[in-house]
Amino acid sequence: MAGVVATVAAVALNASAAEVPQSPGIPVPPVPESIAPKDGSTAIGVFRVTTGTQTYTCDTATGTFGAKSTPEARLAGAGGLVHHFAGPSWQYERDGSSVTGTMAKQSPREGTIPELLLTVTGHGGTGLLDRADQISRLQTSGGLRPTRTCSAGETVAVPYKAIYVFWDAP
Repeated sequence: MAGVVATVAAVALNASAAEVPQSPGIPVPPVPESIAPKDGSTAIGVFRVTTGTQTYTCDTATGTFGAKSTPEARLAGAGGLVHHFAGPSWQYERDGSSVTGTMAKQSPREGTIPELLLTVTGHGGTGLLDRADQISRLQTSGGLRPTRTCSAGETVAVPYKAIYVFWDAP
């Protein structure tokens, strides 16, 4: 992960001290080289999933749960909470800033959903997340789609855990 600054930036442009994470928080975990953010990126926020699910819907044609899922999670980190939901989207509750993203790269993990690097495709509001260009989903556990057969329209919410890192890329 050469060139990636792995510390949480303590200064946000046009942000008051109340909007900037103040406590030591969660350290940036190791990032696999295959999903590393752009060289020179700085972590602007690190958040741990406190409660989260990946919801899968039954594919009527196959009678199995589809590969795509819809997230619903609460993330906690230094300075506040983030709501993660369909889109995929994230909203920082302290200042209302939000981002949407799309998967850029993934790193499979045995027995759990993959670790990801996502590219931010849209911003909303002003605050912590308006500087995010990329997002890492790391140290995943759980969240795998069920392998059993299912009935048309059936959904199942599978608990998962992860750490999300929001990156400001040069």
